[in-house]
Amino acid sequence: MQTSQESMRAAYLPGNDKVELRTLPVPRPAHGEVLLRVKASTICGSDIRCIYHEHLGKGPEGYQGVIAGHEPSGQIVEVGPGCRRFAVGDRVIVYHISGCGVCNDCRRGYMISCTSEKYRRAYGWQRDGGMADFMIAEEKDLIALPDELSYADGAQVACGFGTVYEAIEKVGVSGNHAVLITGLGPVGLAAAALCRKLGAQQIIGIDVVTERLELAQSLGLCDSVLKSGPDNVVAVRELTHNYGVERAFDCSANAAARATAIRATRKWGRIAFVGEGGTVEFNPSPDVIHDQKTIYGSWVTSTWLMDELVERLVRWNLHPADIITHRFGLEKAADAYALMASGKCGKVAVCSDEELTLK
Repeated sequence: MQTSQESMRAAYLPGNDKVELRTLPVPRPAHGEVLLRVKASTICGSDIRCIYHEHLGKGPEGYQGVIAGHEPSGQIVEVGPGCRRFAVGDRVIVYHISGCGVCNDCRRGYMISCTSEKYRRAYGWQRDGGMADFMIAEEKDLIALPDELSYADGAQVACGFGTVYEAIEKVGVSGNHAVLITGLGPVGLAAAALCRKLGAQQIIGIDVVTERLELAQSLGLCDSVLKSGPDNVVAVRELTHNYGVERAFDCSANAAARATAIRATRKWGRIAFVGEGGTVEFNPSPDVIHDQKTIYGSWVTSTWLMDELVERLVRWNLHPADIITHRFGLEKAADAYALMASGKCGKVAVCSDEELTLK
């Protein structure tokens, strides 16, 4: 099944809200690597915030001018020497950070936290990513994609759904809990979808963008949605018989929204901060200490939890691709990034082959 193509298209992000399409030779896998035909590559909010507008990251953590895209899923078309598990034809998700594999964090499966400055390289940031016809990935970074899930489902797991699942596992969500989600972008929508499957009977969402509020309700992910504003805490308490929610997730990185998540949570409640960047101000004693609340920070997820999530998605018949509102071919990658940057959408995907025709 080795591809006969000698050249491919790839998208780069030079900053200043631009996308550059280039033609390159198709790479060949080295030891422990595979070559994927990329089927779906979705756009993350961090790509917009830290790369598309301007290159904010510096040094080893910064964008290194590589092929963009850290949320890819595809099919293996060539296998390099030394691979032990995956073979040509396999459908896979790419865990989006490639770590050294031998530090403490990597051995726990948290390659996002790899401590090696030399070997930790994120796809689409420090090594070539999935906004291309083909990409190279290390076998150790692959998660098997079951036939029951589409490639677009898999691309969503690669970052957004995996990230939220980690936060949910930290705070715990069940049918006993009312849940608040501040920020209904793709990560917030993923949080709502997973909380629903875990039994949450009341899910309240807050966002500033009308289109996102409407999408959350039309998909049945939120029972109530609120436009962002100064009265959000009062409104959430009214919706919960003046108690507040047991669990809250901030997926916005907005200072006011984070404060709302804290103050709208009831006594003994738990809050997870998922959205990156920004700041927050709160008064520790009345907002957290006296009500015995706990605030968790949660960053991406581990390979083993991502494996577990994929299994549960099949069991729950939950398809992450349902929150994709727009699909583009690679030749229209610039339109895809511009739409994602506008915020007036759900998830945006760059797709090929059968995934481009799915809705």
